[in-house]
Amino acid sequence: MPELAGLELSDPWLLLAALLAPWVFFQVERRRASVTFSSLALVSGGRRSLRERLAWLPALLLAFATLALAVALAGPRTGNAVSEVEREGIAIAVVVDRSGSMEARDFVRGDTSTSRLDVVKRIFKDFVEGGGSFGEGRPDDLIGIVAFARYADGLCPLTLDHGSVLAILDELATPEDPSEDGTAIGDGLALAVERLRRQETASKVAILLTDGVHNAGDVLPLEAAELAARFGIRVYTIGAGYTGSAPFPVRRMDGRVTLQAMPVEFDEKTLRQIAEASDGRYFHATDEAGLREVVAEIGRLERSKVAELRYLEYDYHYPPFVAAALAATTLALLLAGCWLRRLPA
Repeated sequence: MPELAGLELSDPWLLLAALLAPWVFFQVERRRASVTFSSLALVSGGRRSLRERLAWLPALLLAFATLALAVALAGPRTGNAVSEVEREGIAIAVVVDRSGSMEARDFVRGDTSTSRLDVVKRIFKDFVEGGGSFGEGRPDDLIGIVAFARYADGLCPLTLDHGSVLAILDELATPEDPSEDGTAIGDGLALAVERLRRQETASKVAILLTDGVHNAGDVLPLEAAELAARFGIRVYTIGAGYTGSAPFPVRRMDGRVTLQAMPVEFDEKTLRQIAEASDGRYFHATDEAGLREVVAEIGRLERSKVAELRYLEYDYHYPPFVAAALAATTLALLLAGCWLRRLPA
């Protein structure tokens, strides 16, 4: 039989069937066999045998079987508390500036081989995959990529296939054709908004990173910000770099590549306005460590919804009671049919 600790009944009212146990006992016991004698004097002086003294045993076994079946019908069970975590991801569009200024080699001190764009790709890879300050990454979030220079391109739709996202991000490069260079911040953000607004997730976010000033495209940055606000999309803007000069790789006539200081600038005011208009935040980063902390902070601000569901998982213990009832019934029938058999039947 199961332990009684923590035992409960799913249908306790069915225990009323146990009241039939005494009735079964008396009904079976009173059906005593009898033989008609002219006088009881013939048997009154005889000693009662063991079989006579145990004649009531089949009735008791059947009563016990009735009781056991009543308990089985009541559904004896024990409950185990179980917790389950339910996650609801968010939709994140990463909007990356890939204009020529992202070739500047000033984000990693002492390393002139790494461009700003290389650093951005490395950090966003960690943002998606997790590790370090990025925790577990974004396993439950839909992530897509929009890149812009003179034109905006939707490189990757919002998807949970993060392997594809990172593969596409790894191929991101600055324009080789000067006619394709520029900084269409408004177009890039507007394309991201168009992708995000179709999603049914409760939270939609755009992370816009640029190191320049809007100078191309058909949509103004603030128009795109108002569009984002209309669809409930928060925009986190990141100004990468600074206004001044930065080293850029330049190929000379003899084929050698050297670094040359060139003027750079970004429009901090516009980035602040975009963030404020869409209920987001503006961040500024001038090197890899700063950018890494900025992206990690955005990750902390935008977390997936996690809910804990608690429920009871029951283990039912009726089989032992059914087995006991069957065993008792079988034994009662065997005893009544052979050793404790009554004549006439």
